[in-house]
Amino acid sequence: MAFSRPKKKSYSEDELYEYAVNALARRMRTVAELKRMMRARVEDAESEYGQTLIELVIRRLKDHGYLNDSQYAASFSSLRRDNQKFGRARVVTDLKAKGVHGDLINKAVDAAFEGVNEERQAREYLRKKRLDRPKDQKQAARIFRQLARAGFRTRTILTILKNWNVDEDTLTALESESEV
Repeated sequence: MAFSRPKKKSYSEDELYEYAVNALARRMRTVAELKRMMRARVEDAESEYGQTLIELVIRRLKDHGYLNDSQYAASFSSLRRDNQKFGRARVVTDLKAKGVHGDLINKAVDAAFEGVNEERQAREYLRKKRLDRPKDQKQAARIFRQLARAGFRTRTILTILKNWNVDEDTLTALESESEV
């Protein structure tokens, strides 16, 4: 079943504010995500009136403390680190995709990953995903790629694979693959 697009209509500031509060009640969102959602709803979002209306609602939400990208980034970073066991690079990428500003991302991720041992974090990720010692070159490559997608540095991944006694030829091939 295909989902239909929300109908665009003329919203007053209070109606659009109520829509935004309801969206934030369901889950935390960034300023960029909320603007995108409101643009999809507002009939004349590209006009000066529509843009002003959206900016007024955003300002009102910020003033009431309902919308704060720095709190969002800090919360998101710590949740991804603790629950999904992701590495620093994956959290940065995910926050960029959510539309958070680069300075806020750096501050939040630095604070969240301060004192975190990346190798231990990668091992916890492997344990969470139930990945064991690779039996052959194909499995070693699979684990390497999965850890890279999870946001861990090549050096950390290679350290883990070396501890698992993966042969040097495989490690060299994986390292050269990651540099391309």
